[in-house]
Amino acid sequence: MNTTRGFLHITYKLYHHMNILDGERKSHCLNVFLSVMKYAWKKNGYKAGLRHETIHKDTGLCRTTIKSCLETLNKLNIVKSIRGRSGKTYIVNEMFLRTEKLYEPTQIDVKPTQDSRFTATLKETIPSILDGNNISKIVKGFAGDKDKIISQLSQLPLDELKDEKVNVYFCKLAIQKKEDDERDSKATYVHGDKIVAALSKIKKQSNPRYRAKVEYNKRNGIKPWENK
Repeated sequence: MNTTRGFLHITYKLYHHMNILDGERKSHCLNVFLSVMKYAWKKNGYKAGLRHETIHKDTGLCRTTIKSCLETLNKLNIVKSIRGRSGKTYIVNEMFLRTEKLYEPTQIDVKPTQDSRFTATLKETIPSILDGNNISKIVKGFAGDKDKIISQLSQLPLDELKDEKVNVYFCKLAIQKKEDDERDSKATYVHGDKIVAALSKIKKQSNPRYRAKVEYNKRNGIKPWENK
């Protein structure tokens, strides 16, 4: 099969849809998506059976990164994965593509069958990762302000931060801040005046002349405080 094209009919809707991802991850996901599009043609319903090795040869990315990117694309409802006996078949969501005139429109079956297993459907126009994920909303809402993102994320439940699969970097920093804040809240602090007084007492008691005077008073039964 000829895998070359004069044009790829991809819209900017795809690029903006992936804004919730950080720069490097977004770049890797786009690279993997282009590799899938190389084999997913309209006459096949934008469907292609691929192995990670094929995508690795196209992108140069390691298999771990490829697997992670495909999972992210699946969660974002951009590419649907269907597991088969000899590997996986990937179907591109046509809402991110411009209509091609070469072939008749093909409908994608979005209902699960007995022979397919997948975690997202192309029927949804807005993925759950955008609707209900507080983490993604915070990262996107405060994009460019790292300290604000971490501060806001640190207020979320610990389990939610640990379960996050997309914004892992920010969640790790938020967990660290959450633990630091909790440790600081339990710490016992001594007032500064008490510390200064204790240091002055140590300094005074380490003075040889002061110690000699104390010994003299003890030997002679002198109690200086009674004379005040």
